[in-house]
Amino acid sequence: MHFTKPAWVAHKDAAKSDANAKRLSIFSVHVHPDGSRIATGGLDAKIRIWSTKPILNPASELSNKPPKSLCTLTMHTGPVLVVRWAHSGRWLASGSDDEIVMIWDLDPNARGKVWGSDEVNVEGWKPLKRLPGHESDVTDVAWSPGDRYLASVGLDSQVIIWCGYTLERIRKLDQHQGFVKGVCWDPVGEFLATQSDDRSVKIWRTTDWSLEAEVTKPFEDSPGSTFFRRLSWSPDGAHITASNATNNKGFVFVAAVITRNTWTSEISLVGHENTVEVATYNPHIFLRNMNAPVATANICSVVALGADDRSVSVWQTKSARPIIVVKEVFDRQIMDLSWSWDGLTLYAASSDGTIAAFNFEPEELEGIAPHSAQEQYLTKFGFTPPPVPEGYSHVDTKETSQVTPAKATQEQAQPAVFSQVNGGGEKINMLVAKRSNKKRANLTTQVGNVPSAGTSAAVNGIASPTAAVAKRAPLTQVRDVPLTSVRAKSPTAFPLPSEQPFDAPDSWSRHADVKMDLDVPIDALNTSTGGKRKASAVIDLTDEGGRPPKARTLGGDRVREPVPVKEIAMAEAGTVLWAGQAGPSLPVPAVLTLLTADVEGTDDVLEVRNPEDDGPTEVMFVSGKQTQWLDYLPSPALAIKATSYFCAVALLDGSVVVYSHTGRRLIPSLTLGAPCSYMDATKHALLILTSTGQLYSWNIRKQSSFFPPVPISPLLSSPNHTVVSVTVRPNGVPLINTSNGVSYSYDPTLLTWVKVADRWWAEGSEVWQGRQRQANNQTAGRGIMSSVEGSIGVTAEETPPDKQRPAWWNTALTLGHLETRLNASRLLDSPQEYKQALLVYAKRIADEGFRAKAEELIKELFGPVYFRPGREDSWSPSVIGLSKRDLLKDVLSIFARSKTLTKLAMDWQDTLKKASNDE
Repeated sequence: MHFTKPAWVAHKDAAKSDANAKRLSIFSVHVHPDGSRIATGGLDAKIRIWSTKPILNPASELSNKPPKSLCTLTMHTGPVLVVRWAHSGRWLASGSDDEIVMIWDLDPNARGKVWGSDEVNVEGWKPLKRLPGHESDVTDVAWSPGDRYLASVGLDSQVIIWCGYTLERIRKLDQHQGFVKGVCWDPVGEFLATQSDDRSVKIWRTTDWSLEAEVTKPFEDSPGSTFFRRLSWSPDGAHITASNATNNKGFVFVAAVITRNTWTSEISLVGHENTVEVATYNPHIFLRNMNAPVATANICSVVALGADDRSVSVWQTKSARPIIVVKEVFDRQIMDLSWSWDGLTLYAASSDGTIAAFNFEPEELEGIAPHSAQEQYLTKFGFTPPPVPEGYSHVDTKETSQVTPAKATQEQAQPAVFSQVNGGGEKINMLVAKRSNKKRANLTTQVGNVPSAGTSAAVNGIASPTAAVAKRAPLTQVRDVPLTSVRAKSPTAFPLPSEQPFDAPDSWSRHADVKMDLDVPIDALNTSTGGKRKASAVIDLTDEGGRPPKARTLGGDRVREPVPVKEIAMAEAGTVLWAGQAGPSLPVPAVLTLLTADVEGTDDVLEVRNPEDDGPTEVMFVSGKQTQWLDYLPSPALAIKATSYFCAVALLDGSVVVYSHTGRRLIPSLTLGAPCSYMDATKHALLILTSTGQLYSWNIRKQSSFFPPVPISPLLSSPNHTVVSVTVRPNGVPLINTSNGVSYSYDPTLLTWVKVADRWWAEGSEVWQGRQRQANNQTAGRGIMSSVEGSIGVTAEETPPDKQRPAWWNTALTLGHLETRLNASRLLDSPQEYKQALLVYAKRIADEGFRAKAEELIKELFGPVYFRPGREDSWSPSVIGLSKRDLLKDVLSIFARSKTLTKLAMDWQDTLKKASNDE
C-alpha cells in the first residue's frame, strides 16, 4: 500500500493572501466513477473539483498536466458538508448548512475565471437545480442504485427523497427524533438506511417508504457529539456498517455491523480509540476462494473506517483483524472516506483541511471480484424496482442505468455526454466535451489511461499483523510533500481529465507534438524573398482549415464501441484439438467478449474483442482514446499479455501471435497443438503452459527459445496436485506454484525441474519468510524469493502441533533452507537476494562454528589462486553479476567475528589481499 498527501488540495480563506491563508476544514470527499477527478466540500462554502492524476502520478504533478484544480463551485452560502457524484458520473449533488441541496451538471461553456477570485476553472460545472426543502443543515446525501432516487438528510431530523429523473421531491420521512447525520442505499434498491443522533439506525422500504426496522442496541451509549454518523451498505447487500457505536457501556468505540433481514448487530469492528465518524464499503465484492462460484458462503467485503482518533482502518469481513490501520496521517478527525470504482484507491478527508490517498496493490486486497459478479449475485434477491416514469428514457451506464428526461431541452441534454470505455474488463464512464458548432469542430476531451499509482511514502503507522506496508520513515516526516515515486500500473486503468481544457480553443492542434498556431495564414510562412517559402520548410498545410495532414493509423478513424464483458459459450469442437493427447489436463481460460492488458511502463492498452457469432477476433492497440492499429485473427483469444517490448495473443486453436507496439508481427505465428492454460510475459520473455502440460519459454527479442519445450508432469506427482500460478522471469526461467506448497523452476543448465521453495522448510527453518501469510505483504518489495515464500506461507492454524524432533533439527533445516535459497536466487536471477542469503548463511556457519563448511564456501568463492580468464573453465569469477571475491570479503568479515573461525578468516583475508595485489 502506498500513501500520498497532496499539499495543494486545500480549501483556504479567500480573505487572506495565499501566503497567509489558513487551511479550512474539508468535510467531504468523493471520487468520480471514472476515477479521474474528486470533489471536495469545505468550510469556505465552496466545492472544488481536482484531477486525480497529479495526486497519483508524480510526473503529472510536476508538469501540471492535467491541471491540478479543475473547477471551483461557489453557489452555496454556507459550509459544504457533503458532495456525492451520481453513479452515472453525470451529476454532482452537494449539501450545505445553507439548508440547500444543489445538483451540478457539466457545462463546457462555463470555463474561465471564478467570479471575485484569481482562480481559473479548467472545467465548467453549472448549477442544474436547487433543491430547497430542509429547514437546517444538510449533512449527507446519497444516490440510489441506478440514480433512481436521491436521499438527503439534515439537522432538521428530516429525510427527503428526491426523484433521480425529475429532481422533484417525492417523500419526506420524519420519524427520527434527533439530527440525522448519515444515509445510504441498499445496493439491491429495496431499502434505505439512515442514522441519527437519536441513537438509532432506521431501515426504510423503498416500495412504500414505510419503516422496515429500527436498530438501537449498538448505539445506546454512543456519544451524541460527533459531526457525522456516516454509514455504508456492503456491495453484496448483506450488511450495513454503522459508525458511532460502542461496546462495554460506552467505553469501547466500535463500528456496528447490522445484518440484513434480521436487522441485528452481533458483530463489531473494534480498535479505534475514539468515535468512528464514517464507514465506507469498497464497491467490489471479494471472494474467499477465487475458484469457487459466487455464492453467499464464498463472499466477503472490505470496509474502511475513519474516526476521531485521526486514524483510518481497513477491514475484510472474513477476518477478525483489520487489513491495515493507518495512524498519524491527519492532525484532526476524519470527516469522510471514498473508494475509487476500481476498489484500489481510498481517499480520506479531515477537518484539518487535508486529504490523503491510499493506493492498494491488487494482491493486498485478496479475492477482488469484477463488478459483473456483484450484478449477478444481487439478482438472487429478486427485487424489482418501480417502473421508470412515463416520458423518460434510459441511457446505459457502467453498472445500472441513467435516465434522461425525453422532454429535456437540447441545451440540458448536451453539456455532458457519457460514453462507455472499458478498463480491465469493466464498463467505465468517460466525460466527453460537447463539440462546437463552428466550422472547425473543437477537440473532444482526450482521455488517457492512468496507472493506479501512489507514492513511495508508505504508511508506518501500522497496528495490524496483516498490514501490507514496508517499513518507511514516519508519516509525520512525509506530510504535505510533493510526490516522489509511482508504483506499477494496476490492471484496471481509468480515464483522466484531458491535459487540455474541455472544448479546447481552435488554436490547439490535434497532434500534441505540433506546436504552432494554426490560425496563422499560410503566407506568413513565406520568406521575404519573392514571397516563396524556403526549401527547408516542409510543412504542408493542405487540409481544410489550414491543418497539417494527419498521419494515418490502422483503425484510428473508427468509433470504438463499448463491449460488455461476458463469457462466450464455445462449441465442443474446441476441445477436440487436445483430446487424447498425453500429459495432464489443465484448465483452459474461458472465452470472454473482451480482454485488456496494460502495456508495461505506458498508458497504452492492448485490447482483444471476441465475437459472439462466427466473426473474426479483433485485436486493437489503444493509446488514450486513439486506436493505433488493429488486426483480425481466425480463432477466439484466450489470454493476452503486453510488455514494454511486445504484445502476445494466445488463441483457442493453440496458436500464439506476437506483435510489436506498432502492430508488426515479430515472429511467425506459433502453433502449439493445444490451447494455453497459463500465459505470462515480462520484458523480452514470453512463457506459455498449454492445457496438455507442455511448457514453452521464448526470448522474443532474439527470436529464440530459452530452452526446449518441457512437460510439467513431474511436478504433478499426485492427482490431487494442481497448478496454482505460472510466471516467468526476465531470463526466461519459469516459476510454478503448486497446491502442495512447493514452488518449482526449470534449470536449463541441469535440464530438469528443481525446487526453489518448499513449505517443508517452515517446520524447522529459522529464516523461513513465509511462516505467516502476511509476510508476503511485508516482504513484497524485496525480491522474488521473498514473494515466493510468502505466497506458500503457513499460518499458525496450519502449523502441525509440536512434536519430538531429532537433535539439530532446526540447525539442519535452516542451513538446508539457506542453501536452497542460494541456488534458487541464482537461477531466478535475483542478485540482491543471493547476496543476502549468502551473508545469512555465512553467519549461521560462523555461529555454529562449522569449519568444514566455512572452508568449502571460502574456496568456492575464492577460486583458483592464480586464476586467469579463459584458462579455467570450471570456475567463474562472478555469479549473477556479482564478483565472487567481493562477496568473499563480506563473508570473511563475518567469519572473523566468530569465536571458532577467526584464525581461518584472517588467514584467508591475507591470501585474498595478496591475490588482489598480484592481479
